[in-house]
Amino acid sequence: MTMPQNRNLPYLIFVCLVSALGGFLFGFDTAVISGTVGLVKHQFSLSALQEGWFVASALLGCIIGVAFAGIIADRFGRRLTLFLAAVLFAVSAAGCAVASEQIVLIVYRLIGGLGVGVASMVAPLYIAEISIPQYRGRMVTLYQFAITIGILAAYYSNALLLSISQTFSSDNSLLQWIMVSEVWRGMFGAELIPALLFFGLLFFIPQSPRWLTAKGSPDAAKQVLARVTNEATAEREVAEIQGTLAQETGSMRQLLQPGLRRALFLGVSIAVLSQLTGINVIIYYGPRIFAEAGFKVGESLDSQVIIGMMNVIATLLALWKIDHFGRKPLLLTGIIGMMISLTCIGIFFLTNSHNNVVLVGCILLYVTFFAFSFGCVTWTLVAEIYPTHIRGRAMSIATLSLWCGTFIIGQAFPWLLESLGGSGVFLLFACICVPAILIAWKLLPETKGKTLEEIERFWLRKAT
Repeated sequence: MTMPQNRNLPYLIFVCLVSALGGFLFGFDTAVISGTVGLVKHQFSLSALQEGWFVASALLGCIIGVAFAGIIADRFGRRLTLFLAAVLFAVSAAGCAVASEQIVLIVYRLIGGLGVGVASMVAPLYIAEISIPQYRGRMVTLYQFAITIGILAAYYSNALLLSISQTFSSDNSLLQWIMVSEVWRGMFGAELIPALLFFGLLFFIPQSPRWLTAKGSPDAAKQVLARVTNEATAEREVAEIQGTLAQETGSMRQLLQPGLRRALFLGVSIAVLSQLTGINVIIYYGPRIFAEAGFKVGESLDSQVIIGMMNVIATLLALWKIDHFGRKPLLLTGIIGMMISLTCIGIFFLTNSHNNVVLVGCILLYVTFFAFSFGCVTWTLVAEIYPTHIRGRAMSIATLSLWCGTFIIGQAFPWLLESLGGSGVFLLFACICVPAILIAWKLLPETKGKTLEEIERFWLRKAT
């Protein structure tokens, strides 16, 4: 396929960056818990199971959010659904900052989880649908990059607020309450700033051209595509979208056809395995893991910042190379590296080593391999492999599976750590990498450089 000329690449990047702010809030909301969980556990005297519920309550919200996000996105459009996510993020941040008791805090964490669930499905979907094939991998990876920036921002914000709380003093009782005596409130409340920014910038992005075409507005779709390519290419792409739509039933039963069954299985399995291999254990419970290894509280949060920085750097590498190397090589290389790193972390705990540099180094390697494999490929894959008419709902299934895996890990980790110890937990994660390697090696096709319609026709040919 020849590359279209006169692309308005800066406009495309702007639109994708605005949508990717949903990923930033996703990363911030999920990572901010790492700095608050110990403080909240101490304040409310939480048991191991209660601690797991405090973390997993937001993940339950994610599951609910994803379950409805696809229906809303297919009916009302991707852009309006992103507005909903922004509102949910803002309400959660403000509510958590002033929650008067544990149950109220849980409710607002659930609301934040709804926002994460909606954003995690709709933002990469929107980016994939508005991007041109040659840059789609990089544009969707912008979303994952934004997640890593959000995670890093949360780690840094947590460490900074904890440091400020040790010297800060104010005559304002509310400020003293949020910034000093119960600093975890300030950690949660910091999310309000990017949430409001996200809401405001959404007014400046267009609707998805593929959604517009599916809803019978091809002329509006051409206008959007013309702004990221040119008029001739926009005309050709809309015609291609219409041709592919004519082959679709618009029914979820279409996913049960032989070829699309494989696409559904791939999306779900890659999404679930990306979580069951332990990445969110590092994000949510990093300070707890470092405490098990003998780190002090301040050292734990500083180590989390370093891990967050490495996550950003590795995702930049993926952003640079995903459309060059392709999805499959990145995924296979990364999962193998993750398995080796997890095995080393398990051995670290098994041998009762006290070399903290080794532990941080192994975790940094694990995060690096995750970032340029599962981290970027998962979102790109689930955003590009399903038919247009039902892409929102189909992507909901894969993303819902991802959050179910995250919920299980978030809820079970404190218990697993007490039952199996650090060595058992990380060796278990290493074993889970094996089926992920086999699926990526045997079943995953390469999709780099293909239009969404070409990918869809590939699956439809498999069905015949």
